[in-house]
Amino acid sequence: MRVLVIGGTGFIGSRIVCQLAGQGHEVAVFHRKNCNSILPCGVREFLHPDSTKALESFPKEILNFEPQVVIHTFAMSEADAEKAVRAFAGRASRVVVLSSGDVYREYGRFIGVEAGPIDNELLSEDSPLRTTLYPYRHRAASDDAMEYWYEKILVERVVLSSPDLPATVLRLPKVYGPGSNQDMATVYTNRHQPTWRWTHGFVENVAAAVVLAGMSAQAAGQTYNVGKSRHPRLQSGSPGCRRLQSRRL
Repeated sequence: MRVLVIGGTGFIGSRIVCQLAGQGHEVAVFHRKNCNSILPCGVREFLHPDSTKALESFPKEILNFEPQVVIHTFAMSEADAEKAVRAFAGRASRVVVLSSGDVYREYGRFIGVEAGPIDNELLSEDSPLRTTLYPYRHRAASDDAMEYWYEKILVERVVLSSPDLPATVLRLPKVYGPGSNQDMATVYTNRHQPTWRWTHGFVENVAAAVVLAGMSAQAAGQTYNVGKSRHPRLQSGSPGCRRLQSRRL
């Protein structure tokens, strides 16, 4: 299968590319020039300094590759999603977009942008989402900063509403592994919080979930939580030991 990975040279993306190539798929990566990743033999590269930003249009050589599946690892804003849908609707069979557990209302309550107490129940893919958009905008140094325009809820909304480009949304956990967050510092940051445990996932396992979603036609139109079922510092059955509950692919 021909697969285009947008932003496929980072911490998670490089693992996705390696696994796809290892399974014998024809893979192309669209990324920035300033990366240090070494791509597997046979993987095609399309370079652009703004490949992880919202482009006005994708380069012609990308469209000529005619990907059957597009995996977008860096859709951070509504504009990112709109440009991808515009480019690949009617061209690719499906798109897989990486999202985040920060879309949930309970996360908004945890960081103080949503009113109300945190519900300690597990979060399924159908749990309520935040009503307050742009949760990190108050941190932005300018309106050009990613924190200003970042919003995964809008990314999901755009890709899931396209009739000509079936989408799969994967809400990722805190990811750890060699090269980033190896000591799971981001997981342990909130270990003393009585009502919140962010699900974690080893980077190779998260990449495998992305590849599985990309190769599974049954995933079209679906949203999945990705991550381990237990928090590393809690006993099974303890309150909040699992923040996300995932449907099976």
